[in-house]
Amino acid sequence: MAIFQTNIGSILARVLLSKTKMTDNKKLTHIDQDGNPSMVDVGNKQTTVRHAHARATVLLPQEVMQQVKDQDIYTKKGAMFQTAIIAGTMGAKKTSELIPLCHPLSLDSCKFEIQIQGSNEVVIDCFVRVEGKTGVEMEALTGASVAALTIYDMCKGLSQNIVIKDTKLMQKTGGKTDFKRS
Repeated sequence: MAIFQTNIGSILARVLLSKTKMTDNKKLTHIDQDGNPSMVDVGNKQTTVRHAHARATVLLPQEVMQQVKDQDIYTKKGAMFQTAIIAGTMGAKKTSELIPLCHPLSLDSCKFEIQIQGSNEVVIDCFVRVEGKTGVEMEALTGASVAALTIYDMCKGLSQNIVIKDTKLMQKTGGKTDFKRS
């Protein structure tokens, strides 16, 4: 069974690789010339300061929003937003253990802003910084995602009608290319 899965994965990777080469000289960075998964070699890259900002949005039903006091929700498990920040920070630090081809990074900073917007939206912003040879967008995305999942976990006793709507990169700087979502 493992051989079959490896062959299917290799075939799929080769197809993706061949399709990718046809578009604007861009290519998948984690697939080698033979179509196999590969960690990017960052050995010859310059060390630079790299920042990333990711955002996740959680929609909470009215029965959960009724529990908001002082811009947080207090559950039997503790203060929801404070717990989400701790969990998100832990998630960002563990990204390379969750995403197989990510490099392990020693983060210089990981900060969160969590705000309630409108009648039922919780917006989670994760800001990550590192001085290194590879970017931190995956760490920021993981941090925001884990924080959103923690909010779901802490509120599911009140309702499972919770939606994690968006998780997206908002900005990254310091690598080969910068990005800012407009």
